[in-house]
Amino acid sequence: QVQFVESGGGLVQPGGSLRLSCTASGRFVSLYDMGWYRQAPGHQREFVASINVAGHEVYRDSVKGRFTIFRDNLNHTLHLQMNSLKPEDTAVYYCNRHVNWRTRPWGQGTQVTVSS
Repeated sequence: QVQFVESGGGLVQPGGSLRLSCTASGRFVSLYDMGWYRQAPGHQREFVASINVAGHEVYRDSVKGRFTIFRDNLNHTLHLQMNSLKPEDTAVYYCNRHVNWRTRPWGQGTQVTVSS
């Protein structure tokens, strides 16, 4: 079973930026359609962004133009660049394989807190 390790979260002021990173064993991140997801307290986990093996990106409406998902295939790392952060982006962020993501096991995630 693949284990994902997310990092890069933290506390940032509204309007600030963070870059999240996701790694897994071997070349997993580079071989499959991957996504970022988030879960805020009291809410269900939700889709944020995905990227397929061809590089096609999809975003939830609320992050379009602010977030960018991309892969570093040399280092087999998935990233989420988050700019113009808003308090409503506060959540634990997770990465996972995109297909059937709702039913997959999850890693620890990385906490993102946007607050002044």
